[in-house]
Amino acid sequence: MFAAVILVLSAFIVLSSAGPYRSVEPLPADIVDMHCHIAGIGAGNSGCFISPALRDNWRFRFYLRAYGLSQSELEEKGDNLLADRIAELLAQSKLVKKAVVLALDGVVGKDGMLDRDRTEIYVPNEFVADAVARHKNLLFGASVNPYRKDAVERLTRVKAQGAVLVKWIPSIMEIDPADPRLKPFYLKLVELNLPLLSHAGEERSFTSTSDSFCDPDRLRLPLRLGVKVIAAHIASTGKYHGERSTDRLARLMREYPNLYSDISSLTQINKHGYLKEALTRPEFKNRLLYGSDFPLINTALVSPWYYALRLSPRQLLTISHTTNPWDADVLLKHGLGTPADIFSRSRQIPGKDPGVTFD
Repeated sequence: MFAAVILVLSAFIVLSSAGPYRSVEPLPADIVDMHCHIAGIGAGNSGCFISPALRDNWRFRFYLRAYGLSQSELEEKGDNLLADRIAELLAQSKLVKKAVVLALDGVVGKDGMLDRDRTEIYVPNEFVADAVARHKNLLFGASVNPYRKDAVERLTRVKAQGAVLVKWIPSIMEIDPADPRLKPFYLKLVELNLPLLSHAGEERSFTSTSDSFCDPDRLRLPLRLGVKVIAAHIASTGKYHGERSTDRLARLMREYPNLYSDISSLTQINKHGYLKEALTRPEFKNRLLYGSDFPLINTALVSPWYYALRLSPRQLLTISHTTNPWDADVLLKHGLGTPADIFSRSRQIPGKDPGVTFD
């Protein structure tokens, strides 16, 4: 019995001294979050849409709580209240200056038009562009389903509206990134210098997904054509053809210098260990950007106490008492060893003309 106690105490001491995944560097100023979600229920003629299936699902209430709003508030004041709340919270952050707020296009039918019956969530570009015009600390992340009959024209339009990237979740938008019919769309992204932020790996934030479309290997076509691709979340979770999604992404990193990823969602309890992989695998060096995946950082999915053996007692108390979600997110990722260049690289993404740079 005594030997067992000694063994447990020894293991605890070893684990307690594990420390951060990398040495901690000073934080840069004016951090930009390049992965922030917004949505709406259609209140106030916003044009937003959430399917009945998702609204009847527990996830809908979970997301509302994460935004700090109720359905009745949105119905009374309109969906613009959500953008106002994001901008207000962000303005209170001491560490993060701006955030790229992401539109999300829906499923497109054979007629090249939005198919609401197959769309689970729709956040129109116009809604996000309007929010960005009203709030200087928000940046425009556009979304265009390439199967729209006017997809290329839409890219030109959102670029003129100040879009800094284009966002996809292929598994819910029913987009096959490897489809050769998308070549003109990809070439337009290159011409406009608009990066493509595409979800990679399994997607479990919605009621129904086609995960095969989020296989990182399906991003080869846009990468070959010169598109700057950001495969979100280092393709965390899931397997394709018996291989871990993250391993498939890491192999692509060795092949394509125009491929990047972000560290959004990587401190969630369901993704424990992925931040360490992102920060220590050589394939991801100089290819990562800071993103939060707001509003999920504002939920029980993320807590410094999940990393109690990696953080000092002072860090644990400081982060757990930090009320601003962006500051808490940055402090947690920084305390775990996220280097300064990842936070700085995100600041460089939302560029002005001639476009976006990764220098």
